[in-house]
Amino acid sequence: MLAYIQYPSWIHPEIVPWLPIRWYGLMYLVAFVITYLLFTWQLRERKEKPQQDLVLDMFFWAIIGLLIGARAFAVTIYDPTGYYLHHPLQIILPVAVVDGRLRLTGIAGMSYHGGLVGAVIALAIFMRVKKISILDWGDMLVAGIPLGYTFGRLGNFINGELYGRITKVSWGMVFPAADGFPSTMPWVRDFAAAVGMPVNGAALVNLPRHPSQLYEAFFEGLVLWLIIWFIVRKRKPYKGFVIAWYMIGYGVFRFFIEYAREPDKGIGFPITLAPVSNPGQFSWFNFSTGQILNVLLIAGAVIAMAAFRARARQPVPQDAGPRPSPRKLRKKVK
Repeated sequence: MLAYIQYPSWIHPEIVPWLPIRWYGLMYLVAFVITYLLFTWQLRERKEKPQQDLVLDMFFWAIIGLLIGARAFAVTIYDPTGYYLHHPLQIILPVAVVDGRLRLTGIAGMSYHGGLVGAVIALAIFMRVKKISILDWGDMLVAGIPLGYTFGRLGNFINGELYGRITKVSWGMVFPAADGFPSTMPWVRDFAAAVGMPVNGAALVNLPRHPSQLYEAFFEGLVLWLIIWFIVRKRKPYKGFVIAWYMIGYGVFRFFIEYAREPDKGIGFPITLAPVSNPGQFSWFNFSTGQILNVLLIAGAVIAMAAFRARARQPVPQDAGPRPSPRKLRKKVK
């Protein structure tokens, strides 16, 4: 009896096979549009004019910061090979020389945490220049981000990338682009037999994996959005409250989903408290780079929440009114 699912053969990364337009890019566009619509909806809910030009400018700079930050983290923290150090143009160019021919490869590799840092910096600068409340507008912005994020992870699934670790669960999926394991290894043959996968003398065996992109789309996207939109947002006691809870919620969900995600190549588990002999083994005490970053994200959110609460409790300075001119002061003295 088979205990796994084949990746659907009818799913293709390209929307139209002969055009370089991919579902992944379209999904990110949908994510930005959803976040924009939910943000402007909140402005109207507060009976404020959407200020369309200002909001569009804010989203433009947020997207620029997000892309720069996401790419910067991807080519530094998540690339221990030093490839981009020797090929710096590949950081920004969507083409590469493959087998002696120039091919359209797209700009692959984005980091969520880098995107978050880049977007925060860009938004902070923009709002400071435009004299907008960073915490107030930030609360409205993050309230819609998770629902948009859902579509971004669906784009990863359609691309057949960011798949999870090998698993024996019945919904484990065989991703065509996943790395295979040598069939000569005893643990590989035992693993394949346990899920009902025939080896048939193949040199490499593509074992079923967690569809971790779908886990993220559901928990870090849809579930987190429902919590923030219908619970956290409605009980906001001070500015910055929604921002902090978004960071905590994402960090917690992502931390546990990282147990199902495949670690980035060359990085593995920076913290290994229980060494394992092969990928078929699992331990709760080995932590990936993503988990380390999420612990830092949660810690930062707790500190930020305390700072936002303290800021909200500070007394509002009373307006003393215009200061009298020296001439009026002299008259009062007389």
